[in-house]
Amino acid sequence: MQIESISGLLLAGGRGTRMGSVDKGLQPFGGSTMAAHVLERLRPQVVSVAINANQNLDAYGAFGVPVWPDDTPGFAGPLAGLETGLRRCTTSYLLTVPCDSPFLPADLAARLLAGLQAADADLALAVTEENGLRQPHPVFCLVKADKAEVLSSYLAAGGRRMDGWYPQIKVAEVLFEDAAAFRNINTRDELQALDPARPPRLADVVSCLSAYDPDALPVRDAQKIIRDFVAPVRATEQVALRAALGRVLASDIISPINVPAHDNSAMDGYALRGEDLLPDAELRLRVIDTVYAGRASSAVAGKGECLRIMTGGVMPAGCDSVVPQEFVKVLADDVIVMAPGTIRPGDNRRLAGEDLKAGSAALMKGKIIRPADLGLLASLGVAEVPVQRRLRVAFFSTGDELRSIGQPLDEGCVYDSNRYTIYGMLQRLGCDIIDMGVVRDDPAALEAALVDACENADAIITSGGVSVGAADYTRQIMARLGDVTFWKIGMRPGRPLAFGRIASGGKSAFLFGLPGNPVAVMVSFYFFAREALLRMMGAEAPLPLLKARSVAAIRKKPGRTEYQRGVLSHGADGMPEVRITGSQGSGILRSMSEANCMVVLHDEQGSVQAGEMVDVLMFEGLV
Repeated sequence: MQIESISGLLLAGGRGTRMGSVDKGLQPFGGSTMAAHVLERLRPQVVSVAINANQNLDAYGAFGVPVWPDDTPGFAGPLAGLETGLRRCTTSYLLTVPCDSPFLPADLAARLLAGLQAADADLALAVTEENGLRQPHPVFCLVKADKAEVLSSYLAAGGRRMDGWYPQIKVAEVLFEDAAAFRNINTRDELQALDPARPPRLADVVSCLSAYDPDALPVRDAQKIIRDFVAPVRATEQVALRAALGRVLASDIISPINVPAHDNSAMDGYALRGEDLLPDAELRLRVIDTVYAGRASSAVAGKGECLRIMTGGVMPAGCDSVVPQEFVKVLADDVIVMAPGTIRPGDNRRLAGEDLKAGSAALMKGKIIRPADLGLLASLGVAEVPVQRRLRVAFFSTGDELRSIGQPLDEGCVYDSNRYTIYGMLQRLGCDIIDMGVVRDDPAALEAALVDACENADAIITSGGVSVGAADYTRQIMARLGDVTFWKIGMRPGRPLAFGRIASGGKSAFLFGLPGNPVAVMVSFYFFAREALLRMMGAEAPLPLLKARSVAAIRKKPGRTEYQRGVLSHGADGMPEVRITGSQGSGILRSMSEANCMVVLHDEQGSVQAGEMVDVLMFEGLV
């Protein structure tokens, strides 16, 4: 396409009456404005861009392009903007697009130009077919610049219809298949509904599932809904290298140097010229110098010469191979002898940039930094690391029967263990933790706790109060504060779960309402909350499932996912095998303490026979 022959014009000259008299082009959209999105799509298609606007000229000028008000006064609509653009156009063609269509096609200019030239027309406009009807889009048009006077005469005579001047020129219609690309955003409701930066609603996410039933939701469907609904926290910070352990990288780390910086030896031995190697005869070489790591040699090996070299030593000039010291015989007068075929040319030489080349990504955004990563970054000379801000997570338990450690244990009461397991799991994830204690079964207390947590945290985890027998006010309060759904998940343990987002004081937080039984809390956390929290941190760290042989038969009905506590060991043949820890009641926390893994029996599985392979999730690193 002849891009140099087309200028672009963004039509933003309207009065904005449908948006409360605010320019549509300046409305927030997708993290910037509608006009910015349109310009981003328009710029690659044209040689230059300008904006037609009649108000907020300074705001439009901030985009760094010329801003032209209408030449024809009295608000003559889009045609006045087109006239203004044609009068100032310095190329053969002018392409116009409206400021309220941020999804315009990336090939708009190319296809309109092809249609115009094929029909030998003066103007080409986009059309789509919707519900069997042909729909023209005259503000998406490509016009020959020399038609400016024809349009000016039409406007001077009082004409205002977009297609009113078409009888005086030749017009070509170009069919586009994607009608949504030409969608105009005319109201604030449409703006919010289409804004890609708008947080999704649970109803939007759930609508993607073909058979959604909140009272019988498979584990994988619940996990998908949560994964699609949560969003990463955007804030980042720079931290010293040692403080980066366990944090999530906020951007790629680009290597500033080659690693290694020079060709060097992978062995203690002798550096030599590969061309001196003899295929079928003993080789004798004279040692002319010694190369130590960190101290290069200026000696240059000639024919029949070599240099003693230590591991990491810079390869001397002229040398391209290293023979390990144990493969040679050292004679008097600094001479070594090696048998034929001991090495091949290029052996035991590490090339500059072999590990990392300057300008390549050493670590990728989203990686959780581990000890080996600290060493890698140190080897690059990186002193500070960009990381995601720590995720702030508030949590509390609910129930009048719960007592904190140190309080007297009245009849019918129990000590609150859930806060301690949740604390440990959050600590392992590297979160900033807000422990809000125990909240009693009281509507006012629960609402106050949720509001407080929402205004101070990115995520909230509660335990208890989401089962069928929970007081009705739990649902009412959560629904009043935001977008929350209650599920009965096809799993054991941990069937009830609440999930969503609540808001207060202009802030919002994702909510995970876990069941109250101690084992169910941990299972629900690992298989629902953990991945979501990591996703909010900007990391992807799916749970690694291993395969192990079941020592004994395990009874199970298909149709739900079961998580059974197990002990993984090695059988007599050295293969991993797993046994169940005994009673699997959801209140028996001791069984979790005795276990070192979880046996995962998937939804479609039935009973397991002794000797069959099952999926296992190791607790190491998790609990």
